[in-house]
Amino acid sequence: MSNNTIPAGLRHWFVAHFIIDTIFAVPLLLFPAWFLEILGFEATNLLLARLVGAALVGIGGVSLVMHKKDISAYLPMLQLKLLWSGAAIVAIILSFNNIETSAKWFLLAIFILFFLIWGYYFKLLSRKGESIK
Repeated sequence: MSNNTIPAGLRHWFVAHFIIDTIFAVPLLLFPAWFLEILGFEATNLLLARLVGAALVGIGGVSLVMHKKDISAYLPMLQLKLLWSGAAIVAIILSFNNIETSAKWFLLAIFILFFLIWGYYFKLLSRKGESIK
């Protein structure tokens, strides 16, 4: 693998991220009350739920569109994904006492998993990026 090559596993994770984001985004955009109730959340602010759905469309969509790009595109996208998943982890933890649903554990696990994946690949690609400068 050359220094400018993106590992196939990372490209697959970007496609998986698009799929997972889409699975959550579509019902949040189109059927927010129903989806929030399935997850055990109160359906009191549908605008915020739809905005989260829109954010998921954005980050997931970009993951799909750019998954075949080179290292120069991946590093900033990984930084964005680290910021997004890291901030989501903090938000979930800060809300633990206010959330009754067990879905909080599932959501926390998803964001921790993605944070670890993105962090691993960011370190790997950062080392590659340094060696080609």
